[in-house]
Amino acid sequence: MEIQMDKDLRFVFDALPSFGTRYSHLVMGYCQLFGVTPFHIKAKKLRLLIEEMKRLFDAQAFSYQKKTYAITHSGIAEALDLCVKKDFQQHLENHNYLKRVMVTIAEREGKTQSRQAEKDLRAREDRIARGAIPTGAIPTGAIRPETIGTTAGTFPAVDTGHDDHPPGVPLKCRDCSPNNPSPITEEQRQRNLARVGNIIKGIGG
Repeated sequence: MEIQMDKDLRFVFDALPSFGTRYSHLVMGYCQLFGVTPFHIKAKKLRLLIEEMKRLFDAQAFSYQKKTYAITHSGIAEALDLCVKKDFQQHLENHNYLKRVMVTIAEREGKTQSRQAEKDLRAREDRIARGAIPTGAIPTGAIRPETIGTTAGTFPAVDTGHDDHPPGVPLKCRDCSPNNPSPITEEQRQRNLARVGNIIKGIGG
């Protein structure tokens, strides 16, 4: 029996440094709430608690009432600190109180991360709108990204031969729509083919 208890304590002493100096004292303080002292008598119980804490830190997630929550190391530490500082009248029997505290922290962290992700996305879109795609990188006649979804981005600008649609002006009128194209000369067709070729070359780098 003494051999088993020595093995349990040896595991505890080996495992505590894996939490780092930042968290090991919180883990140990929390375990003491379960009445694990004196250690030489309740070493097995202490070992089980340390194992459970290690799984929590490794997974950075926990389950409570059939729902799984993600939580950071700092969030776990915050929850442990709140538990250690609470004046419990009796020894703890399970981790339910800790989990209830962690649920609040996990939900708060999730909202913060969502807001940050949205902020990062808006910043990225703003950089793109302000010129992340250089103007010179877009071939003449190609549809520019900023016109997508607008009238100017509906159709490529081609030479139709109409006076009201000179080269470089987007097609807008019904008579010039792709479903009702107007005849073009062979010279205009060759110019359009050359323009499409330049667009393809530009896209291919």
